[in-house]
Amino acid sequence: MHLSIVIPAYNELANIQPLYAEVSNAARSLGRPYEIVLVDDGSTDGSAAALDELADRDFAVRVIHFRRNFGQTAALSAGLRVASGDVIITLDADLQNNPADIPLLLAKLDEGYDLVHGWRQDRRDDLFRRKIPSRIANWLISRTTGFPVHDLGCTLKAMRREISDDLQLYGEMHRFIPILAHWRGAACSEVVTRHRPRRFGVSKYGLSRTLRVLLDLVTIKYMIQYQTSPMRLFGGLGLASLAAGGVAAAATVCMKLSRGIDMTGNPLLLLTVFATLAGLQFFVLGMLGEVCVRTYYECQGKAPYAIRSTRNLDHPFATPQSAEATAA
Repeated sequence: MHLSIVIPAYNELANIQPLYAEVSNAARSLGRPYEIVLVDDGSTDGSAAALDELADRDFAVRVIHFRRNFGQTAALSAGLRVASGDVIITLDADLQNNPADIPLLLAKLDEGYDLVHGWRQDRRDDLFRRKIPSRIANWLISRTTGFPVHDLGCTLKAMRREISDDLQLYGEMHRFIPILAHWRGAACSEVVTRHRPRRFGVSKYGLSRTLRVLLDLVTIKYMIQYQTSPMRLFGGLGLASLAAGGVAAAATVCMKLSRGIDMTGNPLLLLTVFATLAGLQFFVLGMLGEVCVRTYYECQGKAPYAIRSTRNLDHPFATPQSAEATAA
């Protein structure tokens, strides 16, 4: 089994040499062919030259340089695209993930799982800036998506090649990789991993990412439940709006007949018109969404499903003679 270890790096000059030493030692101890894919996400501190030096010394090191900083999701996506191993490991370049935990992930993967992600149970980060916001976000994501998870922010993961090939990562979706894989039918699991305090450099994350996580969560929720059938969402909203418009219209008429209240001056009449128009617009959005979904899958030859395995697809058609031979 060939291993690909994918590591995005952004301004991690002081961590590159110790990172390479730990990762290469962990990879060699497994006794399997491996490659280390390092993605330079537009570093400006000299990390690019240090990565090239590693590639010159070790042919197992592959380096990708971005023209500018595109973010961790883009860096991981580029690394996954060029990785050629049967199993792909991802981890951060800041040395807070321990490469010695890679065998734990592989052992869990060998139990039959498709993706295994780490859980930094004893996280060594600032309590108020990192740990508390992360716990709140993980709880909210787990409740919203129905996916049981303790630590989506842990980059340390192991996945089979067919899972990584099926991932389409945009924006800042890297933290939702387990959910996206589970949505496509992958068997996912979680293992407790060690977490270390940052020794060199500064963290690239802060409280500002909380809002981005919430916005991404809305996208993930839509993708999981409504991407292949948007009419379920917009049609439901349309029916609710039309129902509200109907109730408001009935109340307007009753107030006119029973109390003689002027309909033109009744705010419920405006609510009737607004709710009816909103309901019609939701239905139109649903139909446009259905057309876009079909265009997306058909023009790219994609399928709204994922196949785990097949049998005998390459066998020739049966003939009467072969059927008799099989029966005998």
